[in-house]
Amino acid sequence: MLPQISHISALVKQSAHDAGFELSGIAPVEDFPELSYFPQWIAAGHAAEMKYMESKDRNGKLKRASLKSTFPWARSVIVCAINYNTAHPYSTEERNPQNGWIARYAWGSEDYHNAVMRRLRTVESRLLQEHRIASGESCECGRELQTRCYVDTGPVVERVYAKYAGIGWTGKNTCLLNQKMGSWLFLGVILTSLELAPDLPAADRCGTCTRCIDACPTDALIAPYKLDSNKCISYLTIEKRGDIPEEMRAGIGRQVFGCDICQDVCPWNRKAPASSAQEFQPHAELVNPALEWLAEISEEDFREKFRTSAIRRSKRSGLRRNALIAMGNSGEARFLTKLQRLTNDEDPVVAKAARWAISQLKNDKHPEFRQSTPC
Repeated sequence: MLPQISHISALVKQSAHDAGFELSGIAPVEDFPELSYFPQWIAAGHAAEMKYMESKDRNGKLKRASLKSTFPWARSVIVCAINYNTAHPYSTEERNPQNGWIARYAWGSEDYHNAVMRRLRTVESRLLQEHRIASGESCECGRELQTRCYVDTGPVVERVYAKYAGIGWTGKNTCLLNQKMGSWLFLGVILTSLELAPDLPAADRCGTCTRCIDACPTDALIAPYKLDSNKCISYLTIEKRGDIPEEMRAGIGRQVFGCDICQDVCPWNRKAPASSAQEFQPHAELVNPALEWLAEISEEDFREKFRTSAIRRSKRSGLRRNALIAMGNSGEARFLTKLQRLTNDEDPVVAKAARWAISQLKNDKHPEFRQSTPC
């Protein structure tokens, strides 16, 4: 490794720290064994309706299955991670049936894509600046530098490169885990044509633990390290458009946007530190929000409340649908009047969800309902 390249590698990590990332590392661009599983996952239909996962290059290969094929100029991947955890209770500790659960990552005032990309651009800028300085010297740095930045939006399986950058390992719940930080991490990557000094890959520390698999209420974790999106609450409440399959609704519980259960029960998150980043500090109304508020939120309020939030991804129709399913799973008879009115909603997906919720609340399997309703 040339001294100039070694210097740039160290500077990149310092720049990541200065930009607010808690963790950073560098991985080589290789067709790692974990990437060979991706085509099988797609072929099995486990990506559900997320067709963007199936994007292919000009040779007909899945882009996410080979970075070398998709970006032949790339030599290194800079991986940066930032903590978004807060000191608030986990979803598994909240029991109020009148409230729903929004995934922890969406509690803040700004969509994490923007917050992380802003920091990532700072690191990229420093890399480009240092390259310009080094390019005056007689070394491989003199070649034209190419870079690309991605935060969950590019044809990159970030957690695989995070492993080989030493950031953490992929847990049995398919989330990235770090021994000190837990799994509450946003990842950003910078692809570069520079061959930087790589880090050592992180070791798998899940051991024999299966708490995440055992805790998943919809059995989305079909085996250790294998997720079926068709059954995943995060997929169903965020990405799925239209009706949610009826057989999946009871398992959703009171999750209205995303799901934290498999992370909440993970032992590595017991002592996970809280983030100091201002963008990730929660809005009080998004932590255990009232289901009635979400079920009847107007288009104007939805745009205003979630204008800069990741929650926009579910769209108003999806968020209302989710709230109604949560009402049906709540056992709360007090919701019946409102649900009856919503059976005539102009949105057919919402109206159908309201009818299902009513049928659930009238089902004998809810002891709370029986106790609060006269015979």
